[in-house]
Amino acid sequence: MATWFITGCSTGLGRAFAEAALAHGHTVVVTARDVARVQDLADAHPAAALALSLDVTDDAQVAEAVRAAEERFGRIDVLVNNAGYGYRAALEEGDDADVRQLFETHVFGTVRTIKAVLPAMRARRSGTIVNLSSIGARICPEGSGYYAAVKAAIEALTLSLRKEVAPLGITAMAVEPGGFRTDFAGRSLMQAASPIPDYADTAGRRRKEHDTVHGTQPGDPAKAAEALLSAVESEHPPYMLLLGNDASDGFRAALDALRTEVDEWERLSRSTDFDA
Repeated sequence: MATWFITGCSTGLGRAFAEAALAHGHTVVVTARDVARVQDLADAHPAAALALSLDVTDDAQVAEAVRAAEERFGRIDVLVNNAGYGYRAALEEGDDADVRQLFETHVFGTVRTIKAVLPAMRARRSGTIVNLSSIGARICPEGSGYYAAVKAAIEALTLSLRKEVAPLGITAMAVEPGGFRTDFAGRSLMQAASPIPDYADTAGRRRKEHDTVHGTQPGDPAKAAEALLSAVESEHPPYMLLLGNDASDGFRAALDALRTEVDEWERLSRSTDFDA
């Protein structure tokens, strides 16, 4: 039995992760900005679940939540950084304050929780850190440049972290989901307030009012949660866990396209060293 600390458990994948971990007999700290939205999980599992308020952009709340989790269960074995939301805007349309808040939540919020749990994990020489990315970081759709950027940053941080903590007995991994039937494209999706007409046929096609995907995504959150538990509990957890056929297909297509372009420009790339 391990203790999981999961951010953003009110809906979607975060809630599915919490439910699966509890079903597998783990103890789980379920967090959300509004604790009332996760209290039912704690009420249903009074001995195994602890519901806490947590805004990952608040240093004091992160520190207090980790302290309360360790006081209740003694340790945090698995941190899942899931809290976040979508944001769609052409690059030129993005509001500066909205973009800063997006980075504050996804990137710096992830860093805050990692820094809060690592001292105890280092002391025990054990632990797993799971950071949620998105296939968007790989395929970079029009209108999702800012969201893809925060998820790409999380992936880069995770790979460096993995190399830093592996000698200490700690694992770090990134998860790239595709489209799952959650509220991501509904309530959890923000967008630029003032669209620019010139982007109507690119970023504009992906605005909420034009979105026909919500509620029809192919991914099953319960199956994603079971897959995550399998990966975390495996002998050698991966650096990158793709979730969904669309994620696997999109990743391979992006990789093939990048390899083709690298090959096409390789001679020029290799022409920039000093002559021997």
